[in-house]
Amino acid sequence: MKSLAFWCRLVVPVLVIALAAPAQQPGSLNASTQLLVVTTSDWTAVEGKLQRYERSSPHDKWKPVGGPVTVVVGKNGLGWGAGVVADGRQSGDPIKKEGDGKAPAGVFRLSAAFGYAPNPQSGWTMPYVPLTPSVECVDDTGSKFYNRVLDRSTVAPDWNSSEHMRRSDELYRWGIVVEHNSDPVKPGGGSCIFMHIWRGQDQGTVGCTAMPQEKLEAVLNWLDPKKSPLLVQLPNAQYKKMRKRWKLPEQ
Repeated sequence: MKSLAFWCRLVVPVLVIALAAPAQQPGSLNASTQLLVVTTSDWTAVEGKLQRYERSSPHDKWKPVGGPVTVVVGKNGLGWGAGVVADGRQSGDPIKKEGDGKAPAGVFRLSAAFGYAPNPQSGWTMPYVPLTPSVECVDDTGSKFYNRVLDRSTVAPDWNSSEHMRRSDELYRWGIVVEHNSDPVKPGGGSCIFMHIWRGQDQGTVGCTAMPQEKLEAVLNWLDPKKSPLLVQLPNAQYKKMRKRWKLPEQ
């Protein structure tokens, strides 16, 4: 059995769907009015800080919401991922790949919430998917269902590696889908990335971003799909380099 977050996957009670919802159009970062900003000390750091930001319109300045939250990312840090904007990679920067133990760096759409309960908590407005025992997430790069979540009973399985999302622990009691490597899906680019409950402050994930349950619940209560919420996740030095180009909040 894999370590924390395993491959951080979402379950959906339908036949087969990608983690991606419809592709973001160019300029989606400029259109967002809700940001989750996660920064780490460097590419290899496991611990990071999450800060929420919002603005009244795309023309206003970002304002912080609440205080910083301690989170953990991949057990091997971060690597550039595939999100809604072109990344700012430089020579020598790590790139996210399947099985590398890194969480993706970049800007990513947050598309849905999920959990063990049949319904979301009162007040949540993100689309919600209840996790069921029959749905898996495929991380086999040779499968046509790679980076998909599906009900195994509705398809002819062609994979040798996947994860059952209805876990025996509390890590996926609540979670958020991070749209990494989702449009298009690139085999080997990394699959099924989430934000979810952590095992502890000193235990990194194998690709997700994790935090205490009460902090995650606060985020879920705040997120609003009408505000095009995004995750910005970068080491501090890269955040400073990209801040003006991507019009990110000052930290």
